[in-house]
Amino acid sequence: MRSGYNYPCGRASRARLPTAPQGARRLKRPNMYFSDPFTAMQAAVDIVAGSPHPTNKVAATLFGRNVGLSRTNYWPEPILTAFGKEQDIGNSSGTVHAETACIIQAMHATEGSSICVTDPFCPNCAKNIAEAGIKKIYIDHKGFEKDFFARRGGHFQTMSMQVCEKAGVSVYELWRKDERLVPIFEAPANFVPDEDSPVYKEPIQSPTEAVFHDILAAGFKNHQKRKFAIALVSDAHDKYFALTVRAHAVTGFTMEDPEDIDMIQRHEEKYSFFQEPINRLLMYMARHGLTLLPDYLFCSQVPTSREQVNLIGAGIKRVTVGDPAKARDITAIEAMWQLSGAGILNYT
Repeated sequence: MRSGYNYPCGRASRARLPTAPQGARRLKRPNMYFSDPFTAMQAAVDIVAGSPHPTNKVAATLFGRNVGLSRTNYWPEPILTAFGKEQDIGNSSGTVHAETACIIQAMHATEGSSICVTDPFCPNCAKNIAEAGIKKIYIDHKGFEKDFFARRGGHFQTMSMQVCEKAGVSVYELWRKDERLVPIFEAPANFVPDEDSPVYKEPIQSPTEAVFHDILAAGFKNHQKRKFAIALVSDAHDKYFALTVRAHAVTGFTMEDPEDIDMIQRHEEKYSFFQEPINRLLMYMARHGLTLLPDYLFCSQVPTSREQVNLIGAGIKRVTVGDPAKARDITAIEAMWQLSGAGILNYT
């Protein structure tokens, strides 16, 4: 049985907020102090009504030593202008989820941070949270009372929570009025999750076409028929790196465990425990405070519909695709034609 306890307030930390893209709601003040998850959750609650979604309004606050921002779920302006709110992008909605928006729009590394969410999170956001190195999730208790959770709560129990348990992400139900936390899952101290296929990070002298082509050649040689992505990035000290990311089960799952293999092979509607390479890449960059260098993003095949929406949410406008006729499913190719036809994403 779960029991609540009072949370000791820690030292306040200054947060620097990036500029929110059009369509996303953000905190009105340029800097916020989040000394505890209760003030962070209140920041999310304060903006949730401003979500442009007509029925499922969700907000989140990402907070930690160097990061603090709140976002709602929203349609990126290019998608909203070209397609409106009703049309899907491939088989994905055109919205960026609040949790993912916080991660991909953070200006500082998300490693070790925490996130507050007004509603229980979907399996896709659970995977992104785990890959972004976030260690604690707080869910407003009222989120468990909503009709959407009553209809879709099975995914939270059978997939979202399993991702968190495997990745070592603690999850709490938060009661703002009482300033009380109810543990749903608490990861063991100093827990290190399994990771079969870590992101390969290689320092480079300078970002040039020649360097990029050499990295691509190595990627094709090393990964052959596997789906992978490559990016050239910079860090806060203006040092350059090449990242190579392979599609793989989310952090915490291993192909050495037969039970994990059975879980990885399981799909529930549009959800799985598999993490696509572009999403892995976006989360790794956020985790380590890395910035993509324009024109140096590659994916061996067409990204999934959801990945393409997340790329737009991250402000990315160009991706080079190795085989534009190959994708996980036909809807990814449909999404590519939609977005390229509207001039939103440039596929080269």
